[in-house]
Amino acid sequence: MQRQLSEFSTFGIGGPIRHLVEADSVDLIKEAFSFAATAKLPLVVVGKGSNCLFPDQGFDGVVLVNRIDFCTFSDSFVEVGAGYSFSLLGAQAAKRGLSGLEFASGIPASVGGAVFMNAGANGQETATTLHSVRFIDSEGGDKTFLAKDLHFAYRLSPFQSMAGCIVSATFALTKDEAARSRQLTLLTHRLKTQPGKAKSAGCVFRNPSTGPSAGALIDRCQLKGERVGGAKVSEIHANFIVNDASATCADVRALIAHVQKTVQEQTGVWLEPEVRII
Repeated sequence: MQRQLSEFSTFGIGGPIRHLVEADSVDLIKEAFSFAATAKLPLVVVGKGSNCLFPDQGFDGVVLVNRIDFCTFSDSFVEVGAGYSFSLLGAQAAKRGLSGLEFASGIPASVGGAVFMNAGANGQETATTLHSVRFIDSEGGDKTFLAKDLHFAYRLSPFQSMAGCIVSATFALTKDEAARSRQLTLLTHRLKTQPGKAKSAGCVFRNPSTGPSAGALIDRCQLKGERVGGAKVSEIHANFIVNDASATCADVRALIAHVQKTVQEQTGVWLEPEVRII
């Protein structure tokens, strides 16, 4: 039976996959890139699929799901596989009295995805405590980058313009016995203010560089509850679109466009999507 992209999407959206590779080793990652190059097929790397909107018609290429899943603490450093849960990492670090990743708890991303997007919340971001990244390029080259040599910005990393796959990341944390308390406070707040149980891809739009947040602008335009097909603007957090009733990619894209148009007409601000539309 042909696998579906919806299986690898927190949105629960996406059609059939032509070639699927679930890689739990560097060798499998290299083989996937080699196969795609030989067959002249596009390749997309997926972690938890928590920031992606996949097409209804599927993907006529190679879907590489990163399953490299390990976590090793050493003093104040932690090396983590790219397929590891970013949320779990944040909780485990805080339980050890290590600060720097409290904000990660509750973010439904893989570590690789968090590095790739420079995921953040509550004024913190992944790059702040990132020490180094191991990366396999599309030709099989095995490289290690020091974070201090890379340029990160709001929801932006250099890996977004590089062909390849993040294998692992190392974070440099600081000892702080209050880390666990902060992590639990942030998690409680997130659970109260975001539709965590709904099918979504997290925040849909980037926050503008100045002025109100994207969610505040959408709320101001009274778009909470707005719907196209099975896709709906969350009534809990306006910057979330949820798959409320068998939504399609087309439904979500149409709703994104409607929100952008309405917000621009009423506030003069054009909202840029944060979610990756594959």
